[in-house]
Amino acid sequence: MDFELTQEQEAIRDTCRDFAREVVAPAAEELDRHHKFGYDVVRQMGELGLFGLPFSEEVGGAGGDFLSLCIAIEEISRADAGVGITLEAAVCLGSSPIYAFGSKEQKERWLPDLVAGRKLWAFGLTEPEAGSDAGATKTRAEQRNGKWVINGAKQFITNCGTEIPAGVTITAVTGRSGDESEISALMVPTGTPGYHVLESYRKLGWHSSDTHPLSFEDCAVPAENLLGARGGGYRQFLHTLTGGRIAIAALSVGVAQACLDAALAYAKERRTFGAPISKHQAIQFKLADMAMEAEVARTIVYRAAAAYGREGAETSDELRMLAAMSKLWRTIPSPGTGGM
Repeated sequence: MDFELTQEQEAIRDTCRDFAREVVAPAAEELDRHHKFGYDVVRQMGELGLFGLPFSEEVGGAGGDFLSLCIAIEEISRADAGVGITLEAAVCLGSSPIYAFGSKEQKERWLPDLVAGRKLWAFGLTEPEAGSDAGATKTRAEQRNGKWVINGAKQFITNCGTEIPAGVTITAVTGRSGDESEISALMVPTGTPGYHVLESYRKLGWHSSDTHPLSFEDCAVPAENLLGARGGGYRQFLHTLTGGRIAIAALSVGVAQACLDAALAYAKERRTFGAPISKHQAIQFKLADMAMEAEVARTIVYRAAAAYGREGAETSDELRMLAAMSKLWRTIPSPGTGGM
């Protein structure tokens, strides 16, 4: 068992850390204050190859692994979690399902722009009454004259309302078998009649991230826009969400590290009783707890990311459990640290 990063992974970490410090961090306050999407930052991330990190060179990717992507997301989020979630959602939720389950024609049509960061693809699973209970999907799609006609709504969808979205993959009920719904995945290109991106949400944070509700009213897409096998949507998004959970946990590790960085810097500047408060044992205990929590979280995330990268398009129960643990560990408040 080797806990050391490869030379390539270290290079990616260092490159993304420098990029976050020199490009993302200086823009973060303005993007957050004015609720702006960082088009220039996204363009530069595309030029660095971050949107193609885990994909093969055959489709224009960098030929890296999933752990490398998680390292990149961690470092970017250390400067701005809104930019971090833009990268995470574009790759893990947008491009990855097409790469894992798409036909040759679908990959050739959509992936070149997506892995280059010139366009973004969204993933529409969450609905007003279906999120974690993904099997409760209410959106419907029925076949008419060789097309899939979609009716329904999605909410909290990332990367769908900017100037550069290429489309969204949505889950919809396409039939029933007894009491069970047949759920399939359908690709809906931007500009398709009946596909509406509604007004963006007023959020408490992540203001540089683009998030909207969607509606579909008799939205017709060609039959070949079915992603993967009919009825395979449930299995597909379980796999997709496993990777998404791990990557979101990586984002949270970046935020935790940023909190530790800020706390440590302040503790060295703030003085009481003639000394920096970092010299006081009570503060040292808090900083030590924060550092420990961040490192434990990083370790479980990296383990989950490495395992996910090895399993391919099928995920085991053990890996799904590990992915859930990594996300849970990094998103619950930790005693004595205020949740970092």
